[in-house]
Amino acid sequence: MSNFIKTYVQQEKINRRNLLLATAAGLTATAMPRAFGPGAAMADSGGWALAWSYRDRASAYWNAIVSGGEAYTESLGLKKEDMTNLINEGSSEKSLADIKAFLAKNGGKAAIACDANDSPNARPVAEAVRDAGGYISTIWNKTDDLHPWDIGDNYVAHLSWSGEKPSAEAAKILFDAMGGEGGVVHLGGIPANIPAIERLNGLKVAMKDYPKIELLDTQPADWDTTKAAELMSSYLTKYGDKIKGVHCANDNMAYGVLQALKAEGINLPVTAFDGNPEAVDMVMKGDLLATVFTNPHWGGGIALALAHQAAIGKFKPSEEPNEHREFYGPSILVTKADAENFKKTYLDSTPKYDWTDRWGLSAGQIVYK
Repeated sequence: MSNFIKTYVQQEKINRRNLLLATAAGLTATAMPRAFGPGAAMADSGGWALAWSYRDRASAYWNAIVSGGEAYTESLGLKKEDMTNLINEGSSEKSLADIKAFLAKNGGKAAIACDANDSPNARPVAEAVRDAGGYISTIWNKTDDLHPWDIGDNYVAHLSWSGEKPSAEAAKILFDAMGGEGGVVHLGGIPANIPAIERLNGLKVAMKDYPKIELLDTQPADWDTTKAAELMSSYLTKYGDKIKGVHCANDNMAYGVLQALKAEGINLPVTAFDGNPEAVDMVMKGDLLATVFTNPHWGGGIALALAHQAAIGKFKPSEEPNEHREFYGPSILVTKADAENFKKTYLDSTPKYDWTDRWGLSAGQIVYK
């Protein structure tokens, strides 16, 4: 197991332990230090409290997302600590409760970016923000029948990434490495997550062009490294040498897959998704065939920027076209051929973004099937 993976797993355990200790001590979402009080610096945000609600910062992907929110906060002349972190630890109930508490603490004067954790949770979150008079942008997860313009100006925008197309592209690279035939297994995210659904669909779409590829099994590992290692071990026990390739719905699960394969002395082609620094290094070394980068730093920054700029009246959401309120972010397929240049551009140094260029990197309006 690489040092990065060891650190990731250890940090994830520490995060969960600290959450339990904080809960036991009575430090709930409404009482934790700095949780709801930017203080004097509020004037620089027009009096609006800023927050990002998300799953777990132990993940390199979510760390990049939140760093974008912090970059936007700093662009206002604030400190990054003036953006509140609402960490839901994968609980939709906690996500909603924390957001309601944050709104109540700030008298509704809050601009929030949020991943609702699962799709059904997006509606009660958006309605709670609207009812309190706050503003919110969401990313990744919402139901297809929920649209910002149906809620009103307070639900500013929803940002997602087209997981199907890049997932299919990664799958085709995997199938070619398998010689165009043989069994493949898929490790998915949380079943109700939109990206988990789309990335599995991408695999199935790619299979239409490869009739000799067989999907042996697909099960969720909940975006988790440890669960993925356990699931891959069970796949190996069940299918043995029928497995000729592995398709993962994110990088963190790919790390677990590689750990399980190494434990058995097996080398198989593996693809991933997210473009985290460790995954890109693995692509450069040949441990992974490919990963997909969705520019999480930009996504995290622009989601918070949209909510806050709408709150302070820089633009009126209802006057914008629908493609500015539900839109795809950019994605880049990273292979060994281009990984070095990609790393220099996006990972060795973080690009600086103009947060007033709200839709400059949009990949178009979200399409529902």
